[in-house]
Formats: sequence, structure tokens, C-alpha cells
Amino acid sequence: MATGATPAPAIFVLFGATGDLARRMVLPAFYTLAEQGLLPEDWRLIGSGRGEVSQQDFVHSVRQSLQDFGPPVKSRSWSRFRKRLRFAAGDFVRGGHGSLLEEISDARRDLGPAAQLIHYLAIPPQAFIDITRSLAEHGLTEGARVVYEKPFGTSRESFRQLDRAVHRVLEESQVYRIDHFLGKEATQDLHVLRFANEVFAAMWSREHVRAVQIDCPETLGVADRADFYDHTGAVLDMLVTHLFQVAAEVAMEPPASLEAADLQAARESIIGRFRPIDPAEVVRGQFEGYRDLDGIARNSRTETFVAARLWVDTPRWRGVPFLLRTGKRLHQTHQSVSLILRDPPGPLTALPRPGNVLRFSLDGSGAIELRMVAKAPGVGLNLEATSASVAVSSIDSTPPLPPYVRLIHDVLSGDRSLVTRPDGLAHVWKVAEGLLSATGRPKPYPPGSWGPAAAAKLAAPDGWLLGQ
Repeated sequence: MATGATPAPAIFVLFGATGDLARRMVLPAFYTLAEQGLLPEDWRLIGSGRGEVSQQDFVHSVRQSLQDFGPPVKSRSWSRFRKRLRFAAGDFVRGGHGSLLEEISDARRDLGPAAQLIHYLAIPPQAFIDITRSLAEHGLTEGARVVYEKPFGTSRESFRQLDRAVHRVLEESQVYRIDHFLGKEATQDLHVLRFANEVFAAMWSREHVRAVQIDCPETLGVADRADFYDHTGAVLDMLVTHLFQVAAEVAMEPPASLEAADLQAARESIIGRFRPIDPAEVVRGQFEGYRDLDGIARNSRTETFVAARLWVDTPRWRGVPFLLRTGKRLHQTHQSVSLILRDPPGPLTALPRPGNVLRFSLDGSGAIELRMVAKAPGVGLNLEATSASVAVSSIDSTPPLPPYVRLIHDVLSGDRSLVTRPDGLAHVWKVAEGLLSATGRPKPYPPGSWGPAAAAKLAAPDGWLLGQ
């Protein structure tokens, strides 16, 4: 786990520095790290991009990014922050590397030869191989750390090609494959709350749990990144990345410790026990009006919604369905993990269903909700479901670190606890292979709904808890 120690001097090279991911997530996270004193005493952030962007234009775009998506910008902090920003224009792969090499050389001269070099690839996954090879060709991989955004590949074969290309020039210890769902405070609390509290640990198995729901609906559409999304879809964007990783957090066996190597091993080991998804247990959908958006092909079959039933073949979870759902333009935005508990043996029958549910909200710093059955006031034995909730933020008034802040800090300090490994990812693509090869037209659903009606059958007999 992260120690909070101040990292050594660092040179942070941000590929795709003028793109949407950098603008929305990476740059605001970097500024937050600076604001909270979590960056080294000396550092440089070098943006790299193809466009003819001047140094002044880049600084202005960073400021605009912070105004749109970051924390409040303080004039004194911004004055210090902007002095560490640089920009290297040119196509790094196709001969435009001179400017970046000069900026890195200047930074090394100013910060010292021992400065940690970090490359962050905030670019489409199809560009990962070319950038990785170019880094090696120009001597920029020795001792460096390289951050790869999800998805790490787009299919089983593309994953293999990328993994081979990466390991030709980098040691595994240099590779940081990140998934921002693992950087969420609430996701990390899943294993802490389970392993630190017997009340949760005792019920964490098929003897007590009859179904698990991992539900991440969104009200947002895709208009601001339509072209990217039409080449990705909900399966690649969410299911085989975020939702599979959260499923692994829930299903993993207790690790030997919560140190990076043990936590990684437990997470990747359980992914290896995921059963390949049966296409008959999947519902793909597309919201009505999607194909009318600019940048979307008129005959697009890209799914904006997916619900699937996943099985985990271990003694702890055999026979328990893991129900995964996510989609765009749905009725509500929420992220949660729900353990639907079995009815207890005893004299009470016809209990309200689902009456016993342990739900973990993954929004913000998280919350724990317990749904239970109680007697309604009155002379009769009338049973009703009720719930109680505790916000994890009530533990401490300290605001949670945003996921990208936590993950970038981990990279700076060399903490690999939340990094995905190639063995687990290889099996992820095997599990999803049948799903990714689906070619049928997704089922239409109206914006503002809970998706295609057919998805409700996957969650029978309880139904999806969100939307009831």
C-alpha cells in the first residue's frame, strides 16, 4: 500500500498531453498532487503531442483544463506549477522526436542524472506499441517507468502482441498498467472492510451469498468522445476492464498480506478462475439516437450498454452468479457492489426479497448499506425490508484522493499494489473472447431508462437492485 513518502525528483513525460484523457483526468490529478505536497521537491512535466502547440499555448490549455475539471486554482500555487511545465511538439514516432529529447535532456541537467523518468501514455491503445518501440529506439526506457491506460489491448491477439512488444524493451517492474477503478478509495475499502471485520468476512462465500451485483450505470452520453467510443464500446470501455477488476476484488481469496506482491497475486489468481462468458448470458444494447451523433457510423453496431453473468470457479463462489451491468444514457449514475444474501433457515418464511443485502457504494469515498428484514410496528407479524447506511467518509474528515491522484502517486513512489499483471489480463481476454466476437445488432433502449428489458432476465429472481 502507498506509504505517503515524498518521491525522488521526477521527469514526467505525458504523451497525448492535449487529448481528452489528459485534459479531464491526468493534468488535474497532477495539479492536485502538487497542491497536497505529494510531488517531489523538484519535477518537470513535459507534454508531448503532434500539433503545433507553443509553450505558451500549452500552459494556457493546462490552466483551462484545471478550471474545467480540476480543483480550485490558487494563484500562488499556479505560479509555481506553471514554471515546471514544458511542451515538445512533433510526431514522436515519425521523426518528430528532437524536441522531446531536448526537453528531457534539459530536465535531466536541471534535476540531476538520478531523476526518475516516467512516461505516461494517455493515448489510444492502438498507439501503445509504436510509442513503446520509439522510447527504446531513443534510449528512453532504461530505468524508466511506463504507464499504460486501459484497455491493455483490444482483443486476445492484440494483447499478446502488445505484451511481447512491451517486454522486449521493459522489465515487468517498469510497467504500470492502471485501471482507475482500482484507484478509487471505495474499491480499496472492499478488501480492507472484508479482511478487517469478521461481520463481513464470515458471510463472504457461497454458503451465505446467492448473487453478487456489480452495477455501474451512467446518465452521461458519448457526444464529447463519439469517435473513440464507437471504436471501443461498453464491453472494452467498462466490462473487461473496470468491472472485471472489481469482480476480482470481491472474489479473491485472502492474500498473505496487503503488500503489493501479495495483493497482486491474489487479484490475478482469481481472475484465472473466471469462466469464459457464455454469449447467451449477455445482453448488449444501444441507446436510441446514438447513430445520429456526429462521429458515429450510421450503421454502427457498437454497444452502449452491456449486462453479463460471470461465474467464478472456486469452492468459495461456485454456483454464485456475478451480475455485471453498465451503460450510457441510463436512468441514474451510480457505482456499487451488492452481495445478495441467502434467506436464513428458521421459522420465518415468505421473507421480502431481496431482504438481506450488503451493498458497498463505490461513489466518492464510499458507503456501506445493509438491507435487512424487520417487523413492522403493530400487533401483527408483518415483515418489511429496511436499510441502514454508513458513509466511509464519516471515519475521517480528510477528503478522499481522486483515483488518478492515487495512481499517479503510486507510480511516482514505485508502489505496484494497484497495477494489473499480464497473467491476469491474458485470462481476461480469454474470458471475454466470445463476447468480443459478437456481431449482432445491439438491442435499442430509450435514453433515461435502465437499458434493454431483456437484461432483467439475467438478474432473476431478484432483479437488478438499482431500478427497483
